[in-house]
Amino acid sequence: VYVFSQDFSVFGGSVSETHAAKICKLMDKALLTKVPVIGLLDSGGARIQEGVASLSAYGEIFMRNVNASGVIPQLSLIMGPCAGGAVYSPAITDFVLAVQNTSHMFLTGPDVVKTVTGEDVTLEELGGADTHAKTSGVVHLALANEVEALSTMRRLFDFLPLSNQQKTVHRASTDPRDRAEESLNTVVPADSSTPYNMKTVISKVVDDADFMEIMPSFAKNVLVGFGRMEGRSVGIMANQPMELAGCLDINSSVKAARFVRFCDSFNIPLISFVDVPGFLPGVNQEHGGVIRHGAKLLYAWSEATVPKLSLIHI
Repeated sequence: VYVFSQDFSVFGGSVSETHAAKICKLMDKALLTKVPVIGLLDSGGARIQEGVASLSAYGEIFMRNVNASGVIPQLSLIMGPCAGGAVYSPAITDFVLAVQNTSHMFLTGPDVVKTVTGEDVTLEELGGADTHAKTSGVVHLALANEVEALSTMRRLFDFLPLSNQQKTVHRASTDPRDRAEESLNTVVPADSSTPYNMKTVISKVVDDADFMEIMPSFAKNVLVGFGRMEGRSVGIMANQPMELAGCLDINSSVKAARFVRFCDSFNIPLISFVDVPGFLPGVNQEHGGVIRHGAKLLYAWSEATVPKLSLIHI
């Protein structure tokens, strides 16, 4: 794996032409050798003393992010405040992790927001880890501290292949394929109006009840994440009857579509647990473009060429 880290104690971690050149060289090597890239980000954005040169340097980083997309996994860990251009590079990457009460992401800070719009907002309210994990969906996982964040990054990395040319990751498992799970016979209530926790079903099906949920705090009506079957990584997408009766809406469609496209890019089979009444009705949904966003999920699922298995709960 290739790793780069920004140091906020040096010019606030701001990106200069040379700073960006080091990151670009590393990403070029990663793309050449087909190895994932992990970025530990803590930057105030472009170095204003260098003017347009630093903005051009950011463009070079963005280009590498795009060229590597779908070819090698790209993971970002927000370790501190990131502003301006510093938030766009991680936004292009596959997974973004952040630390609660430490990580902040925004294009313009609270002072600028107050000057322009008159709104009073704190750093945490504007761009904290929880805000982006629950409201905007920018952050996939918000962790309590840096140690937990790094540990979670390692766990996530363990599910992923090194590149799109590698087969599905395999890990030794003692969970037999013919394991009987009698509780699955009764987990779905006889009354279709009674909700149940789909996470329980998933944990009973995957190896060793090990399901790593991605974006657990955003669009909770859909579950996405990784598990293993016979030791091999699988991507799991499921409706969650505990939230909005499992209906699909704008946010859940975008969340699921992005996950499906990632799995398809990296040869990870998909398992879908289906229990859905349909799309969520409402004026806000229609005016927000639920048709357009819902189509993204339909397109992603239809486009995927990896093995796909659907389990329909009736």
